[in-house]
Amino acid sequence: MGKFTLAARMRETAAFARSLAAAALAISICSTIAVDSVSSQTSPGNVPETSSGSWTMKSPLPAVRAEVAAVALNGKLHALGGACDGSAGPYHDAYDPANDQWRPAAPLPAPRDHLAAAAVDGKIYAFGGFAVDVHKEASAAAFEYDSGRDAWQVMPNMKVPRGAAGAAVVDGKIHVIGGRGLDGVVVAAHEVFDPQSRSWTQAAPLPNARDHMVVIAVDGKIHVIGGRFKGPADRTGLHDVYDPAIDTWTSGAPLPTPRSGLAGASYRGLILVLGGELPPDHTFPENEAFEPKTNRWASLAPMPHGRHGFGGDVIGDDAYVVAGSLTPGDKGATDQLLRFHLP
Repeated sequence: MGKFTLAARMRETAAFARSLAAAALAISICSTIAVDSVSSQTSPGNVPETSSGSWTMKSPLPAVRAEVAAVALNGKLHALGGACDGSAGPYHDAYDPANDQWRPAAPLPAPRDHLAAAAVDGKIYAFGGFAVDVHKEASAAAFEYDSGRDAWQVMPNMKVPRGAAGAAVVDGKIHVIGGRGLDGVVVAAHEVFDPQSRSWTQAAPLPNARDHMVVIAVDGKIHVIGGRFKGPADRTGLHDVYDPAIDTWTSGAPLPTPRSGLAGASYRGLILVLGGELPPDHTFPENEAFEPKTNRWASLAPMPHGRHGFGGDVIGDDAYVVAGSLTPGDKGATDQLLRFHLP
């Protein structure tokens, strides 16, 4: 644990108090939104099991929100940050599949949406994001969450402020890749955080700068799939693969359905790439799976409803996706939690 001066401790305590108050207010406001947001009670339900998998609706989040990050830690799914009615919040809720229940957890030190997040060595790390409104005021901040203490700690900043980046872990180090910077332009930045030394290093930049993509590590390599270069209507099927051992990028088989605003998960040796948006009126229910060993894609059971701006991860033998927006933009925010299972 780092050493802090008394003054720093006082500032930290005051910041957390402000975040707690902001979280309570934001959840109260979001819980009252009904016209433009979509509750788990008003959307399509379960998808029956087939050889390509099944979807089951689980207990919803305490409040609707979009542009969240989701990270699995110690058998719980943590939903981090997000936006409600266009404003970022310090939200943090933890879901326990054992009892199908959510509980409030320590709020982020500051409001954020479009976070990049990952878990390593029993802790969650959250990076960047947009600080005020969707796609505005990109942040360079880094936060560490200790579930044993239910507390966040501020880590050293990234060099490049950005939101809508992706994060993946290889050999205990967290690679934060791509995103959208302060000027609203996508970046190719690739920074590597070492939780042991709490320090950053630079790595080979992403060959094709973009944001709103999936970033997943499998078998020691990092896959950056899909995303966008400009606005929400922009989408790509690009698939870049990074090998940390030689600090080099290569190309993988492209995503069959080009999309952005995605969620992803590493599931049974597959990379699931889910959802996406295409304004003005389409969200993608697609669930396409990449198998790194064969460099091939397969279509799995689609989600019950298209969505974007949501988070996903794996607990045990199931993949989970949470929150997001069922319509393009941020007006169809939902509280839904879905579980995916392959037979």
